[in-house]
Amino acid sequence: MQRGLFITFEGSEGCGKSTQIRQLASRLDRTGASVLITREPGGTPIGEEIRHLLQFSKVNAAMKPETELLLFAASRAQIVRELIEPVLAAGTTVIADRFMDSTTVYQGVARKIDPAAVSMINNFAVGDCRPDLTFVLDLDGAIARERMSLREVPHGQVDRMEQEPPEFYENVRNGYLRLAGENPDRIFVVDAEESIEQVSETIWQHVQKKFHGIFND
Repeated sequence: MQRGLFITFEGSEGCGKSTQIRQLASRLDRTGASVLITREPGGTPIGEEIRHLLQFSKVNAAMKPETELLLFAASRAQIVRELIEPVLAAGTTVIADRFMDSTTVYQGVARKIDPAAVSMINNFAVGDCRPDLTFVLDLDGAIARERMSLREVPHGQVDRMEQEPPEFYENVRNGYLRLAGENPDRIFVVDAEESIEQVSETIWQHVQKKFHGIFND
């Protein structure tokens, strides 16, 4: 059986990843492909507990950057082995809302943790599992913050990661653009200021180009 493809979506808060993941999954589904959507942190029972601790727990305000890094890596190690690798081996295409690039940028760039340490921990967490294609949805920080302010907050819960100052997100954005420049064969940057339909079409055209002949509209 042919191994499934692994596609990841990256970008700062408010860039529209969730919407575009659903759009792409729907188009892939119409081609007859088997598709699984997952997210990070989370995606497994253990990962979802870690997600709550990272984002919404009442005690996470004192969390240190190194602790944050290791919790993200723990969630990732679990999802790779419990979910992503078995599903890919069964021929299913996996679309993930964030993966190891998030840690490279958020913790290695914005949190200013030693990039060599971040890389080592990332590599340990994922083993040989790497995305075949990554989309970075690039968005101006001011527009991203405006979009976040319009979000409906479930149960009054405020995501800790969404409370960072503007400079943090500028560092995140610049980190993603630099990472894309270093990995042009895998990472494709999409202008997320365009309409949902335009962004979706750009993503679909690149998927067809990258995986020519695998997915037919």
